[in-house]
Amino acid sequence: QVHLVESGGGLVQPGESLRLSCVASGNIFNFRTMIWYRQTLGKEREWVATITSDDNTAYSDSAKGRFTISRDNPKNTWYLQMNSLKPEDTATYYCSLRFVINTYWGQGTPVTVSS
Repeated sequence: QVHLVESGGGLVQPGESLRLSCVASGNIFNFRTMIWYRQTLGKEREWVATITSDDNTAYSDSAKGRFTISRDNPKNTWYLQMNSLKPEDTATYYCSLRFVINTYWGQGTPVTVSS
């Protein structure tokens, strides 16, 4: 069993930065990809960024150039560095860890970008 806990969300002004964290516990040795998603009330879940087990990364068009996904292996922690935040980035952000068979989700961390 794998347990994910996100943190780092909060209220920031446009143009500011946040770093979200996703800490994994359990047997994560054979994970395939870690994905950050976001969702706002009443809207579809939106893919934000992906990092693979061999550190290949990919970003949505809205995240490209502003967000960076990374990981700290010894800490079993993944990060989403978000810079130049915009009001449209307001959402609850979720991390998802995918294995060959199973996928695990965190509980989400809310981000609000507002002046």
